[in-house]
Amino acid sequence: MKELEQIKKPVSEALEQFENAFARALSSDVESIRSAIDALHHSSGKHVRPLLLLLSAGACGRVTPAAVQSAVLIELLHTASLIHDDVVDDTCQRRGTPSLNTVYGNAVAVLVGDFILSSMIVRALGTVDRQIVEMIASLSRSMVEGEIRQLDNTGETVLSEKEYFAVLEKKTAGLLSSCTEIGAITAGAPADMQTRCRTFGDLLGLCFQIKDDIFDYFDGAGIGKPSGNDIREGKVTLPLLYAMDSAPAEEKAPYLHMLRQKQFTPENIAALIRFAKEKGGIEYAERRMYEYRTNAVEIISTLPRSEARDSLLLLADYIVTRTK
Repeated sequence: MKELEQIKKPVSEALEQFENAFARALSSDVESIRSAIDALHHSSGKHVRPLLLLLSAGACGRVTPAAVQSAVLIELLHTASLIHDDVVDDTCQRRGTPSLNTVYGNAVAVLVGDFILSSMIVRALGTVDRQIVEMIASLSRSMVEGEIRQLDNTGETVLSEKEYFAVLEKKTAGLLSSCTEIGAITAGAPADMQTRCRTFGDLLGLCFQIKDDIFDYFDGAGIGKPSGNDIREGKVTLPLLYAMDSAPAEEKAPYLHMLRQKQFTPENIAALIRFAKEKGGIEYAERRMYEYRTNAVEIISTLPRSEARDSLLLLADYIVTRTK
């Protein structure tokens, strides 16, 4: 946490403006919504996406009110998507606390997610450059496509790596690359700098999701995510994908049977996790993650040196070394 505070320093004032604007965007005079929003604030994360957008703007020259407003829109979209994803996946916990659908039921959770999306639209109207509004609208559509694609894939026993990364591009990578590109746009950066920022965000998004997927293969204490949760939901992520791809047919046969029959008992989940680890799945996923991190650092290092750019470099390290 101390490391993250250091990363935030170059945009601390803008982050405070963001926090205030984000709270205002979520205000409501309906008691049930207020109660759910309070619970959301309790379990809210580190606001990495707004931080990434604001740092990108700073690294490209300046942090404007448009950057702060764009950060609010992005975080509203992200928050709504998490709520809806929890309903779709029947998730019971998020960041170690009960999810909204667990506390209030699916109906209220979906409607609160809709309320947040509506709040995003209201704030977008007349307050942000049309190009940015169009980008966020396209991002929202792409994230839904990614979620549906992931749902479709749960019917498959084992995906290809290509399909795994295609889903990542639609969801996490697309979200983070939009943050960095929008940050550059609000700073008035030239097209080539916008492209570099977008590529940096895309690579960072891949790192972020691979790290999240690795967490699922370890004890969830402190992570806020039960161990084996992805497997339980029928999601085969990179460590297990690699194990299935590299193991001889006779060795992986019993594990394929578990996946095909969706026999996700605690014992079978533990066996699948053990198999992924024994076949080097964790090491492979980490190797891919660090390759993306290295490429991301090389790209962002081409920007003019500044405190904000240095914080982006630190953020890349933080994302791959975080413990939750």
